[in-house]
This record gives sequence, C-alpha cells and structure tokens, in this order.
Amino acid sequence: MEEGLRSANWFGRKGKDGFIYRAWMKNQGIPAHEFEGKPVIGICNTWSELTPCNAHFRELAESVKRGVYEAGGFPVEFPVMSLGETLMKPTAMLFRNLVSMDVEESIRANPLDGVVLLCGCDKTTPSLVMGACSVDLPTIVVSGGAMLTGKYEGKDIGTTDIWRFSEAERSGTMSQEELSVAEACMCRSQGHCAVMGTASTMASMVEALGLSLPENAAIPAADSRRKVLAHLSGMRIVEMVKKDLKLSDILTREAFENAMITNAAIGGSTNFVIHLLAIAGRIGIDLKLEDFEATCPDIPLIVNLQPSGKYFMEDLYYAGGIPAVLKELKNHLHLEAITVNGKTIGENFEHSRCLNRDVIATVAEPFNPVSGIVVLKGNICENGAVIKPSAATDRLMNHEGKAVVFESIEDFKACIDDPDLDVDENSILVLKNVGPKGYPGMPEVGNMSIPKKLLLKGVTDMVRISDGRMSGTGFGTVILHVSPEAAVGGTLGIIHTGDVIKLNVQNRTLNVDLTDEQITNRKKALEGAIGFGMETRGYTHLYQKHVEQAHLGADFDFLKGKSGSKVARDSH
Repeated sequence: MEEGLRSANWFGRKGKDGFIYRAWMKNQGIPAHEFEGKPVIGICNTWSELTPCNAHFRELAESVKRGVYEAGGFPVEFPVMSLGETLMKPTAMLFRNLVSMDVEESIRANPLDGVVLLCGCDKTTPSLVMGACSVDLPTIVVSGGAMLTGKYEGKDIGTTDIWRFSEAERSGTMSQEELSVAEACMCRSQGHCAVMGTASTMASMVEALGLSLPENAAIPAADSRRKVLAHLSGMRIVEMVKKDLKLSDILTREAFENAMITNAAIGGSTNFVIHLLAIAGRIGIDLKLEDFEATCPDIPLIVNLQPSGKYFMEDLYYAGGIPAVLKELKNHLHLEAITVNGKTIGENFEHSRCLNRDVIATVAEPFNPVSGIVVLKGNICENGAVIKPSAATDRLMNHEGKAVVFESIEDFKACIDDPDLDVDENSILVLKNVGPKGYPGMPEVGNMSIPKKLLLKGVTDMVRISDGRMSGTGFGTVILHVSPEAAVGGTLGIIHTGDVIKLNVQNRTLNVDLTDEQITNRKKALEGAIGFGMETRGYTHLYQKHVEQAHLGADFDFLKGKSGSKVARDSH
C-alpha cells in the first residue's frame, strides 16, 4: 500500500471493511492488483444527451482513462448533474450551485486521490471547479472544445449570429424558411459554441488560471488533438497526485489576476465575472468586483473573435491559441504563477507564436483599444453593474434617455412588439426582477430584443439595463448584474417608465435622475410590495434563501471557503 494515498483509507484496509470496499468494485471485472497502491483518479463527467455541447464526453473520458492507466493510476469515471444551456428551464444558472455541491460531495465521499474535470457547456466549468475547490485535491480540467465554425450561404456563422438572425426575422428581412436552413448549418460538429461565448471564455479562464494543460481552450472538439490533450491530462493527474499539487497551490491571487487580464484581451463573456468571483470565494481568495477593471486598465482587445470581432474559436486555435495570446500579454502577466503541468505560465508559452495577426493582434497594435469588463456604480447599482464595451455601440456609451420599464420577463415579452409601446431609439429599456432571487436564477435575458417598431426603422442597438445576465455570445450596449437586484429592494425596482437615466461609461456611472429623498420615498411606498415569490419547497427554496447577490458571485452564503477532503464520519 503506497503511503499517503487517500484511497488507501478504503482499498488498503484489512478485514470486513476492506472486503466490502474491494469486493463490490470487483463485480465490474477489476483485477485485484488495481487496488494495490495505485492512485485512484476520479473522472468527473458532465456527459448528457440533454447537454449537446458535452455529448461527446463519454469518448473523451476514454482518452483520459488511457492516460491514467499509462501513468500507473486507476481511473474511475463518475457522473454529476449536467447543465445544458440550450435546453434547461428556467435557466441553467439556477442549478450551478447545486452541481457544485454534487461535485464537492461526490469527490469527498469517495476513494479519490485526484480528479479530472470534464466540462464544456457554460455552467459545467464553473460548477465543477467550484466544487473541486471546496475539497482541494489534485485536480486538472479538460474542456470539451468548441464546435467547428458554421457555414451558411458562403459565410462563416456561429452562435452570435442567432441574435442577428432573430432580429432579421422579426423585421421581415429573413424568412422562417431561411432561418430553418441557417439552423441546420450552424452546429455542424460536436462541441460547445464556436464563438468567444461563455463556454469558450470558461475554457480560456481555466487555461489562464493554470488549471489545464496548454492549448486546452481552443482545440476544436472534432480535432483529434482534443483526445490527445485528454490522454496527456490523464497522465499528468497521476503525477500531480504523487507531488500533491493541489488546487490551492495553483489558484493564487496572481493566477486570478492572470485570468482577468486574459479575459480582457480575448473579449470574454460578462459571465466570467460572476463565475470567477464564486471560484475565488471557494478557494479563499479575496476578490472583489472592482478588481476586474483595476487589474487590467491598460489591456486592449487583441483577439478578433465574435461577438466582439469577426472570427471563431477554430480560427483562434489555428492562430496559436491561448498560449499565443498569453505571449502577447507577457509584460502584464505574473509569469511565475505555477500551473498543473508543474511549469510556470511563462514557461508554458515560451515557445508559442502567433500564426495569424488578423486573429491575434499585438498589445501595441490591438484589434480594439477598448476591452474588458467595465464596472459601473451609481444610485441604480450601489454595489455595481457591468458592461462589456467591446460589444457595445460607441455613441451609446455616454447616453441619457427616458426609461421604458418592464416589471418582469413576461411583461417584456407581452409588450415589446406592441406598436403602441411608447419607445424611441433614445429610450433606455429597463428589465426588473431577473436577478438571482427575483427570477430566481438570474437568466440570460439582459440583451433584450429591440422593439419591433424600432427594428423596422433600422435601429440595431439601444441601452438596456437589468439585474440579469446575457449570453456570452450576445452583444449590444447592455448593462447587467445590477446589484442589489430589484427583488431585494434595489433602486432598480423603483424606476418608473419616463424616469431619466444617465449612463457614462467613461466615468463609470449609472444613475437615475432622482434625488435621494425621491428614491427613499418611492422605496417606502413599496414597502411590503418589493420582494419575490419565495418557493416553499425543494432546491429552489434553498437557492432563494441562501444565494448571494451578483457582485459576490451569486454563490450560496454557506459555501464560502473550502471544507477539505476529510470525511466527517466513517462507516462499515
């Protein structure tokens, strides 16, 4: 029995306990020598046919297993709840914290020495990393990879084009038949969204944090090199167990700052903010909303990918991937930050190079000097709100307009195409009660559709404000994550149609033109009315009772910090 292996507390035991632990495992045809001192590696799999982005993970897990076996480990695959962004209602975000608990308890309760996290679709990455952080065993991430670029009428398309197609269909410039053809052309291989949406942002995040092998983020799902990376990751996790290289060794303050700098440079999703805050809370790093801008004030957008640019994840891989991006950022990064392969992040990209300057520009001559996530403060968002300037319209970045208010997503859907809606191109759309508690779950509805009457006039963007989120594939002058949310008494909840709102991105401000006294009086008038319908049973009740606000990462208040890998009570 090898000294120090956590799994030895199960499989290395004598007598009745050892008999039980080994005997039932042997019904799968496992020979006795597999239990003799080998590191047991858990493969945490989010495969599901209801999560199309991750539907190839059973095959990917086999590649991981081959690597584990080659390095002398014993792989065991286990499932956790899978979050499919495209199908789940009311929103996959509602269940992110639930999956993190599933992951945490599955790892802690079982005889595992190290873990490989198989994740791809948006929420599967943060939920798995959050759960693994709470246990803090040696852990490596393998992402599923993006799908191949879609092809429609001689043009490249991806998920971002859905929003354009939708507006074109609503305005009558695209027929339903044409929409159906485009639908068949977009998702032409396994994998997650082909643009720099939330899934690709999360894959880039884990690579920048040092939680995956180099090139993890950008290898297309259909490329055989994705399986090679999975195989190598299986080999590496065995070595990580031998060296006891844990998540807490890698996820330092410097690693988080590297991730924030990288996200700014790639034009990553606004969802990056809420997930990185939650991960930091689990591993014990004091990260605040303001850090996302303060950490990278001079970082321009150097990656030309949709939704902020032109190209796709497949193009990013061929251009050199995240290692090439990191090399362009070398003067801004903490180069000594350690990564899962035992090397520093600086060593990992030392020999990388850019192969296409149209896709990866330089810091000196960027694709867009405007980048990153801007944090807004003001009487609408005392604890903050976020906007992604690279996906917004320049002329709207300093804008004043009258609010057109929707009390709920149902109210919005019922009214937005009403020809009598009192709205013009200078109006500001305000959507309430789509925050963590109010919806509940904080759905991706912040990039509200433009009113049909304005679409017909050629309007393509408006200022939009909500306490919800938007898809990382979305774009527009969209202010998100308003905190505190309307449902808990935030000022957003007392804004009326006709109130004047002032946005000044340069000054980082968002205010409604009301005095403090007016705001106080309106809140008093709504006492007892402001709030949300509390679910009375099940997980949603737990969620509404314990979820924190967006500026804190929307994690559960009782999950901050890590509990470690020790099992509280022994059985048998």
